[in-house]
Amino acid sequence: MRVRQTGTGRCTLRTEFAMTDLARPFLSDVTTLREQARRHVAAGAVSTSYVGDVAAAIDILQAVLATEIVCVLRYTQHSIAANGISSEGVKAEFAAHAAEEQGHVLLVAERISQLGGTPDFDPANLVSRSASEYATAPDLVGMITENLIAERIAVDHYRELARYFADNDPTTRRMIETILAVEEEHANDMADLLVRHSEVNPPRS
Repeated sequence: MRVRQTGTGRCTLRTEFAMTDLARPFLSDVTTLREQARRHVAAGAVSTSYVGDVAAAIDILQAVLATEIVCVLRYTQHSIAANGISSEGVKAEFAAHAAEEQGHVLLVAERISQLGGTPDFDPANLVSRSASEYATAPDLVGMITENLIAERIAVDHYRELARYFADNDPTTRRMIETILAVEEEHANDMADLLVRHSEVNPPRS
């Protein structure tokens, strides 16, 4: 609302709203916020302001959880099974990635719990839910290649998920974006290792 001065020196009120006023998000009054918080208190973080599909979000995150668990298992197996004169540095890289993927597991599991779900750690469900595969390889280059493929799958999948959650679930979107940034680093690490070791240790036929 703006005040305009007339030619007679008197001030009149006019209901003119700037575009910035219209663009501002609606804010609930304190009383409404308090009442909403008391309703369905057992729902925890899922309040009436949550505009996403809770059931769909939990189901998607169960798949993300499975994907991250499979990544932990694959990197861990490779960190132990890798051998050869040039394997020590790569083994350490695999182990470091496994630890970071384990951190992702805990993040995703906690978010599922916050949304009212129960994180699914059942080994029987990992293969069907995971976006990436648990793949072993007989040599160092093969292991690096399988990890690079898995990271590329995760990067593409998580980019889609970040767009899916968008503003409907900003907390989950930010978590996915945080994980995505790490997976992009992992993919770059594996790509660098592949270039470095392909000539030194060509894959077995």
